[in-house]
Parts: sequence; structure tokens; C-alpha cells
Amino acid sequence: MSLLITGGTGYIGSHTVVELLNIGKDIVIVDNLSNSSTLVLERISEITGKSVTFIKADICDRDAMEQVFEQHDIEAVIHFAGLKAVGESSEIPLSYYHNNVSGSLVLFETMAKHEVKKLVFSSSATVYGEGNISPLDETMATSATNPYGQTKLMVEHILFDLAKSDPQWSIACLRYFNPIGAHESGRIGENPNGIPNNLLPYVAQVAIGRLPQLQIFGDDYDTVDGTGVRDYIHVVDLALGHVKALEKLSDISGCQPINLGTGNGTSVLEIVNTFQKVSGRDIPYAIVPRRAGDLGTVYADASVAKALLNWQAMRDMHTMITDTWRWQSQNPNGFTE
Repeated sequence: MSLLITGGTGYIGSHTVVELLNIGKDIVIVDNLSNSSTLVLERISEITGKSVTFIKADICDRDAMEQVFEQHDIEAVIHFAGLKAVGESSEIPLSYYHNNVSGSLVLFETMAKHEVKKLVFSSSATVYGEGNISPLDETMATSATNPYGQTKLMVEHILFDLAKSDPQWSIACLRYFNPIGAHESGRIGENPNGIPNNLLPYVAQVAIGRLPQLQIFGDDYDTVDGTGVRDYIHVVDLALGHVKALEKLSDISGCQPINLGTGNGTSVLEIVNTFQKVSGRDIPYAIVPRRAGDLGTVYADASVAKALLNWQAMRDMHTMITDTWRWQSQNPNGFTE
């Protein structure tokens, strides 16, 4: 029996594949490589000494997905595949709805046809919208302020309805906070195309000299230093959360939302200062106006993950930044030959 990992060559997917290979799982990856590279597969093999079955395909392609399930004995699916840039989602919303919602429907319909009813879904803390006060817990109202968050919320709604209609489904919807860091080997990490959307890759590229300065959006929030506070989680802790969710799926009936975060917040300036200490590099920055819709403080209540999955984040901010810097300094241009 194999596990199907959609989007398995991406940032979070690749780290999760490493952890699954480390516990002896057989892995089939489906990825269209729109935001990743086949070099990731070589690096995964280098880290683990094991190989995966890789299929270049798009989850929107029903015939391709049908073939995957016909040719492989799939027992469960971890679904990462999708577009993920909040800003871009407002510019090209139809692409986001097509990839993230229509693609997910094709996957779920194919799973149902082949009686594969165990699923871990890569959701997001963006489903909590603007109205809730941190710490955010799974009982709070959901809403979305951008098309990306809307697609995650729509897929969650689909999965809740699916699980209600058929009690054989076991589904974990993992709501991530802010994944950062990289594998301790420095061989895999976050490799964004173009200018990064996320804080840590942006800071790292300023430190390495690829970008001139960091833009900090607002310094007048009601926080420790006026800059935005977020819950940053090491990508390896996040990957291990997926492993735990997979192991506990048989205990989950229906569709269970689960936060994956540390339960603590760190400000943008705290990140910048720690990065400067770790890297020994200056990080020039400019304060620019707040972005519409940004909140001052967002962090998780991660108690459900601890109770249900026996999981909690273990790696501290210094480790997250040290691992980010190792990845960036060893791979200044990302995954290149």
C-alpha cells in the first residue's frame, strides 16, 4: 500500500515526504512542478537514502488522476497541491478557484470512486478571517478576506459535507499558521519563484544580497514593538504534524479541523533581529504602510493537536532561523544544478 502526496515536491510537501520515508512508508508523489523542481526528488533521496514514485501530473486532469489510482494501491492521501500566494490570488482569482477548488474536487471524486477515504488536507489559518481574537481555536467562526483563503474554506466545506454524507471518510483539515525553516541538512527548503511572498524567504534573500531591503508593513500595531505578530512554525514540526494526523486518521470520524502552530507569536522586528544575529548580516528595512486586512496579532491555540494527535511544535525561533539561513546560504539561487 502507498500514500499519495499531491504537491509533494513543494515546500511543506517535500519535508513531509522525508518524514514519511523515514518511517518506512511507500510514497507516490503527484505534482505539476508549477512552483517546484524535480531536483527536490534527488535531494529527498540524498537525505533519506530512499526513492519515491514521481508522476508529473495536474490534479485538475481527471484522466491522469484516474490513472494514478488504477496503477497504484493507494491507502490514504495527503493533499498539498494548490496555488498559495495571498496577493496573487486577488489578481488571478479564477486560477485559484480552478486549481484549488476544481482540482480538489477531481481528487476527491477519484478517491471516492476507488474507495480511498482517508485524507489529510492542507488548509490554512487564513480561514479564520478578520473577526477573531487570538489565540485562534477550531471552534471560532470562519470567513476569508482573499480568494486564497476562500478556496481553502470552500474545500473545507466540501469535506465537511462529504464526511456527513458518508461516515466511512476520515479527514483531518490541518490549519497551518506560518511555516518557516528548512530541513537541518540544508538540502531542501522554501524556494519561491520570483520575489518571495513570505517574510522569512524575503529576509533571507536580503541577507544573501539577492534583494536590496525588506519592506515592513506597518509599525503602529498594538504589539511589543509595533510590527505585526504571527505564529511561526518550523516546517519539520509541521511535517511531523502530518505524520501524526495520518497515524491518527483511524481515530477520526468525519472531518476534523486541527490547528498546527506553536501557540506563541513573534514580531517582524524580533525575526529581523534574530536573523541578523544568526547570519552575521545586516538586514536593511523600510517601514511602509499597513496592508489592507492585515491584523496586528495572529497566533494559534494548538491544544486540539496536542490532545488528538499527541503533537506539539518543538523547535524554537532560533532553530527556525538557523535552518532557514543554512538553506539560503548553501542554496543562494534555490534548486539549481
